Amino acid sequence: MKTKGGSTPNALLGLLTLRPMSGYDIRQLISQSIGHFWSESFGQIYPGLKQLAAEGLVEKKTERNKGKPDRHLYSITSDGRERLREWLKIPVAEEVARNELLLKLFFGEHVSISVNREHVTANMEFHQRSLKVYTATAKQLQIDHPNDPQLPYWLITLNHGKHYSGAMLKWCKETLAELDAIESKGKRRR
Repeated sequence: MKTKGGSTPNALLGLLTLRPMSGYDIRQLISQSIGHFWSESFGQIYPGLKQLAAEGLVEKKTERNKGKPDRHLYSITSDGRERLREWLKIPVAEEVARNELLLKLFFGEHVSISVNREHVTANMEFHQRSLKVYTATAKQLQIDHPNDPQLPYWLITLNHGKHYSGAMLKWCKETLAELDAIESKGKRRR
């Protein structure tokens, strides 16, 4: 089910299954949930919501607030739920990830070992922090939503993050050891 705008409209439909939300609410929720593996900017969210409303896949309700700007809440329609279900059945399109760390390491010979080591160390620290966040988030979800039918699926995605960060930590340690070996070889040649 290809929609104009790529996967953004489908991500928005999925998020709106949780509750009616404004574009701002959606952006906040993304940063607290799927933002670990999927990003959407305000520049993608608002046009996506407009498109979905035009297609009848979401409904927009305007809340008038005295002395404040109007608040536009979007909720998914039954046609929107059907579109989401159809999209969820389509095979996943594999994408080549862009990874600046790997790009810099690929050309790492052109800078000092210490620069390469700094990049890897920063990445290792990022994944150490990520593991803590994933673990804490999983515990909090189990406390806050113990009976939510979506909980097992949320935990599956968190588990992916935990495994990925764990693998990255292992790779970082191996890479730091390899950088040390490269540095030692260079010193021995001199």
